[in-house]
Amino acid sequence: MDYRANLDLNGRLALVTGAGQGIGAAVAEALAATGAEVVCTDRRRDSAEATAAALTALGYRAWAEVLDVTDTAAIDALAAALPPLDILVCNAGIVSNTPAEEMTDAEWDRVIGVNLTGVFRCCRGFGRRMLEAGRGVIVNIGSMSGDIVNVPQPQCHYNASKAAVHHLTRSLAVEWAKRGVRVNAVAPTYIETPLLDGLESRPGLVERWLEMTPAGRMGKPHEIASIVQFLASDASSLMTGAIVAADAGYTSI
Repeated sequence: MDYRANLDLNGRLALVTGAGQGIGAAVAEALAATGAEVVCTDRRRDSAEATAAALTALGYRAWAEVLDVTDTAAIDALAAALPPLDILVCNAGIVSNTPAEEMTDAEWDRVIGVNLTGVFRCCRGFGRRMLEAGRGVIVNIGSMSGDIVNVPQPQCHYNASKAAVHHLTRSLAVEWAKRGVRVNAVAPTYIETPLLDGLESRPGLVERWLEMTPAGRMGKPHEIASIVQFLASDASSLMTGAIVAADAGYTSI
């Protein structure tokens, strides 16, 4: 068995949503570093182009595309314009903290629309082409929030969206298992990304999180990217429908 070859992504075409920063940018780099050609997508053109430029400067193959994961027509148009993907990483997501009794329909719909419906629409649009080709790997970015209720911040819409992403992942995995397409997800803990910007204005919040985390620290984007890299490769060929926890022990207590 050539274990190194199993991790080699040369000749594969990958697309990452929300690649403009944080986990998405790290995932794009990890896939490119292992040989994949990476389409860096983001709803903001400047963010997508910045990631793609950083990768090409390193000698990797990458380019940028604007993509709103809630826009079915845009997803289908990009899917039709590209060869069938070998790897799709559904990473785009948003979060906000609002008590349930104060949450507006608009805020609920916005979070569910990006975090859940956006994942489904991308899986459907790009997944159709994978199914036609009889091959492909999808990795969704879920969250430990899909399995636990985060405290002290109120975020029932985010938690619900990530729990649904986990079950969507399992459901698609079962539907497509015999058609050559694998579907898995990663469930991270708190990660040091721009989504956590502004926390300095909420004293004690991060300290509370760390007290509840056995490893006593948050994660870094590259730690999630390495798991995605593995799930995207032939090294994980027996895995489909898996939700891989990367939570520093948080959900173990």
